[in-house]
Amino acid sequence: MKYALLFLLITFTLLSFTYPKKMGNKINKEIKASLGVESFILNQIKVDSDLALPLRIENESLFRIESFSKISGYLYYGQAKGKAAKFDYIVIFDKDLIIAKIKLMAYRESYGGEIGSVRWLKQFIGLTPKSSVIYKKDIAAISGATISASALTRDVNKLLQSIVILKEKNKL
Repeated sequence: MKYALLFLLITFTLLSFTYPKKMGNKINKEIKASLGVESFILNQIKVDSDLALPLRIENESLFRIESFSKISGYLYYGQAKGKAAKFDYIVIFDKDLIIAKIKLMAYRESYGGEIGSVRWLKQFIGLTPKSSVIYKKDIAAISGATISASALTRDVNKLLQSIVILKEKNKL
């Protein structure tokens, strides 16, 4: 009985924690700071593969953030394509699906890392699922990071459009 309980606990922990483990502490810190919650759990949101979404959302990338059995927000963990390599980012939504934080978690190129600056990423805070932004018009351009910055802007737009569909389908 004791081993069965331990096995279930370990299995639950592994299944509920699917983004790269080495980034777990950083992500948890960002959630705490962005949403003002100290204690929370991440519950994976299953997205049907046959659901036509503008942004492909893997089953291991969208989570409901719950604190004391109440929804505090949502977390999306994604990758976008830079000039030569993909980069990892997170988007934290509040409980009303408004972007509270966006952060680059891993950038693998020698140029364009400026898109990780807090000042540049602040442009996305406050966007709602009904928002749409255009790179170089609504989102400032960054010299030397054009491909990465436009890719992230495009991904955020697709994510917001996907959130609308998921909300309509009662997945959120």
